[in-house]
Amino acid sequence: MVKHLWEESKAAQVLQGVAELAYRSNLIGADRSVCNWGGGNTSMKTVEKDFRGRDVEVMWVKGSGSDLGTMKVSHFTGLRLEDIRPLIERDEMTDEDMVAYLAHCMIDSKHPRASIETLLHAFLPFPHVDHTHPDAIISLCCADNGRQLAEEIYGDRFVWVPYVRPGFTLSKMIAEGVRNNPSAELVLMEKHGLVTWGETSEACYQKTIDIINEAEAYITARIDEEKTFGGAKYESLAKEEREAVLARVMPVIRGAVSDGKNMLLSFDDGDDVLQFVNSYNAPELSQVGAACPDHLVHTKRTPLYIDWNPQEGADVLAEKVKAGVAAFKEEYAAYFERNKQEGDVMFEAAPRVILIPGVGMVNTGNNLAMSQVSGALYHRAIAVMKGATALGSFVSLNENESYNIEYWPLELYKLTLAPAEAEFSRKVALITGGAGGIGSATGRRLVAEGAHVVLADLNLEGAQRVAADINEKYGEGRALAVKMDVTSEEQVAAAFAQAALAYGGVDIIVNNAGLATSSPFDETSLKEWNLNMNVLGTGYFLVAREAFKQMKQQGKGGNMIFVGSKNSIYAGKNAAAYSSVKALETHLARCIAAEGGEYGIRVNSVLPDAVLQGSAIWGSNWRNERAAAYGIEPDQLEEHYRKRTTLLVNIYPSDIAEAIAFFASSKADKTTGCMLTVDGGVPAAFTR
Repeated sequence: MVKHLWEESKAAQVLQGVAELAYRSNLIGADRSVCNWGGGNTSMKTVEKDFRGRDVEVMWVKGSGSDLGTMKVSHFTGLRLEDIRPLIERDEMTDEDMVAYLAHCMIDSKHPRASIETLLHAFLPFPHVDHTHPDAIISLCCADNGRQLAEEIYGDRFVWVPYVRPGFTLSKMIAEGVRNNPSAELVLMEKHGLVTWGETSEACYQKTIDIINEAEAYITARIDEEKTFGGAKYESLAKEEREAVLARVMPVIRGAVSDGKNMLLSFDDGDDVLQFVNSYNAPELSQVGAACPDHLVHTKRTPLYIDWNPQEGADVLAEKVKAGVAAFKEEYAAYFERNKQEGDVMFEAAPRVILIPGVGMVNTGNNLAMSQVSGALYHRAIAVMKGATALGSFVSLNENESYNIEYWPLELYKLTLAPAEAEFSRKVALITGGAGGIGSATGRRLVAEGAHVVLADLNLEGAQRVAADINEKYGEGRALAVKMDVTSEEQVAAAFAQAALAYGGVDIIVNNAGLATSSPFDETSLKEWNLNMNVLGTGYFLVAREAFKQMKQQGKGGNMIFVGSKNSIYAGKNAAAYSSVKALETHLARCIAAEGGEYGIRVNSVLPDAVLQGSAIWGSNWRNERAAAYGIEPDQLEEHYRKRTTLLVNIYPSDIAEAIAFFASSKADKTTGCMLTVDGGVPAAFTR
């Protein structure tokens, strides 16, 4: 049952007016079984002073593109009711005319564009109105016998409105239905949702929850879990086995769904998802259509169901995924051709929801957040199908109406409110040494232009701090910290598996993990030599090899940037082990570049010098050792390095991050096997 979340003490602290509406809206959006992400709308009618000090009746309504769960006062639009009310006398009104008209009714041109369903609220004569998409109500409204069952639940207290796309006609139908039924307490919108109202904000909220719970109780009493969706056909793989299969298959899925532009993936193995994908009826039921018009833009009309027995193994699944995605895209293109109207431009044809028996659900999107939105909405679809099939048969919109919603200009407008894609949007970067100066600066630099990053480091706590800082600034999920010892083949493979599970794969790797030692050559021990070779040689090899494999699986190319050193091409004094392996790194990068070209994999190297700021290396004994090599005090090193450059500058982590970003970007699309020095100009290290 849905919980009543209204708290008198909190409500009393909220300012009256629109702040109270925001409070109510946030409560409604806090439970996704009550209202979809981005869906539904709320309103209140008040009296405000206009710019001339006159009392004006104003309706505040959710602005387009906002979400009830998170919206603030600034996300509501105020409209003059005396300008809107006369519209109900009209017989018809196009969407375009409605939008243009409502723009003239706004009390402030800086407010967001009003909700698509503004007139629904304006035409109802109640101070407070909620329109929601509760699972229980949509189950009822998507059951073939829903209207008859509604009579059992609500008697004569409801108005049933046949499916009509949101807009003027639907709003007028609702208003007339309520006017003609003095007993009405709610409106049920076929295949769509619920409308409720109240004299106060609290009364409106309470009515919304009470009405939902009446339907919820009725449906719950009729659900037989063992027979839900026809019962279980498959058993779920164990959690670890599910994740192992997904880590193997996610890069394959990502490559298959990415046409021209990369997609990011997320996966979900919640109990409700597993119950559905494992069932006998899932293959057929999942193809009936969307449970609610609001889902379509984010889930498409249907998901891709993979006909795979969990006992067949990951390799078979990978092949079935590739074939399934190809078939889905072909059918989607045909669907578009059957229904398109002049000026329509086809969206990415790949599925947004992929259902895999025994494993769960994989979702796709142009970033992690949007892939998770698709998943969240399909959770709601599963709940609706569960309820509707407990009551009767699940029904959905026909194909043409589904298309008209998916490509509806008023719905597409919401998508234009999203920020423009940046250079590294849709890209995933894995950065070794991600907790350090160069690694953390690189992570922040790439995320600032749209990337998602995996920060791999032996210092997990340090990487977690950097990731937390990035996520706080740019949004949850933009950075992931993983513990990785680059010399461990198992840990390297595990880190890439985590990247696949978190985002679907990687596009950019920054081989940056480092250490440094200094000794005269004849005092260089085998232990010191091996330490440098293991971390800076073998470690870079293992990371690059795992990335190469994953990039080939995706089939969309990739980018590797090796962080070498001035010493890659300069014989550093008392640093034979370090200098030798740094030379190895840059030549390894060239070798991989030579092999990677046919797969679209570019590999380049950045050669910094003396990046002291934020560096764990320079915080170690290396500083003392280098100072001793030059016959100076450790605190004189920074000035020593500055003075030996022709530009008389010091080098900072942000300088190296900028060079890395260049190689990773489209500006360097035709550059591979290259070295770029960022050392302020050290003549002894000039390439020649």
